[in-house]
Amino acid sequence: MSPLEQLFDLRGRVAVVSGAASGMGRAMALALGTAGADLALLDIHAAGAEATAGALAQMGRRAVALRCDVADPAQIRGAFERVDREFGRLDFLGNVAGEGLLGVPELIPLEDVERCWRNLVFGRFCCCQEAGRRMLSAGRGSIVNIGSLASTTALGRGHIAYSMAMGAVAQMTRELSTEWAGRGVRVNAILPAQVVNPGLEKRMEADPGLRKKFLSGIPAGRLGSPEDIRGLSVFLASDASSWITGALIPMDGGNLAANAGATLRS
Repeated sequence: MSPLEQLFDLRGRVAVVSGAASGMGRAMALALGTAGADLALLDIHAAGAEATAGALAQMGRRAVALRCDVADPAQIRGAFERVDREFGRLDFLGNVAGEGLLGVPELIPLEDVERCWRNLVFGRFCCCQEAGRRMLSAGRGSIVNIGSLASTTALGRGHIAYSMAMGAVAQMTRELSTEWAGRGVRVNAILPAQVVNPGLEKRMEADPGLRKKFLSGIPAGRLGSPEDIRGLSVFLASDASSWITGALIPMDGGNLAANAGATLRS
């Protein structure tokens, strides 16, 4: 193995990925497994997590599927205790799971705002706290929070609860990085634009102009796919990114770089 290949080698390392049953969580987990990591897979959908574990086992990786609702701290703590028993170490956390809710600001029920916060902020922080304690004890580790372009810019269209939560995820990432970087634990965030999933497909089917609206702001000319997260995941989990922490990394086909009045060339 060349020195460059060694930088991205995850053999002997253990990763926890939430939301691993489908979408970006599954894509992240499979990419980490391809690079050599063993994994604990957290998801509220147990069958999907088991399917991802099966795919990893076919690669020769050790994978444990754990049913976990990331809005429930007791379930999160139980999952990390299982990681301790099964693997005895933790090198990487991919914080992917969490459902957003739509509703216009003047009408959205406060219960939905709170639910969104528990899914996207409270649960992510609890996972960070559990992983961070273990990584700080070991003196090394990497955490990646999945944010959104809504972490830093407004989306409109009823995203108030989601955008507030994702703004908190961005600041949580910066704060944790500042607190922990000097003790060997890196914390970064990936900010996707529109990544196609079943929920987004339903929204675009219901609103025929929505896909065109999204694409009008993406210079790369296409929506994202879950597989787009694979390279960033391995990079941020590996020694190749050893001096990168506190970063909010867009995964957006150029969306943030383009002014609202920009002309996109094909």
